[in-house]
Amino acid sequence: MVDFTTKLGVNAAKRLQTEHVVWLTTTSLDGTPQPNPVWFYWDGESILIYSQPASAKIGNIRRNPKVSLNFNDDEGGNITVLTGVASLDEHPKHDSRYIVKYREAIPKIGHTAESLAAAYSVQIRIIPSKLRGF
Repeated sequence: MVDFTTKLGVNAAKRLQTEHVVWLTTTSLDGTPQPNPVWFYWDGESILIYSQPASAKIGNIRRNPKVSLNFNDDEGGNITVLTGVASLDEHPKHDSRYIVKYREAIPKIGHTAESLAAAYSVQIRIIPSKLRGF
């Protein structure tokens, strides 16, 4: 379990609440790391990501649920990497807080809240277990 009361933990919690994109890294069949930028919602205990069912990351997670997440850092010195185990829910109800977070961005990618939920119909839930950074 990640301690979000340390200096690094407080910073990670803040970024989980304020950032809009995180890089999710899964592992392909041949063991190659596969980083992908994704939208996410932090509910205080887990990170929720929604994906298209046929995406490579879904197959990767089925084979190996160990994943990592990291944020962009253009200025250096704010490196945050979380690792954890992902689980899949193929019939989720989209968390309304996720939709609210991205309500302005959803139309920019050609979707409505309803069409986004239909297209990105698999929920990835990640429980962070380790944190590193500086």
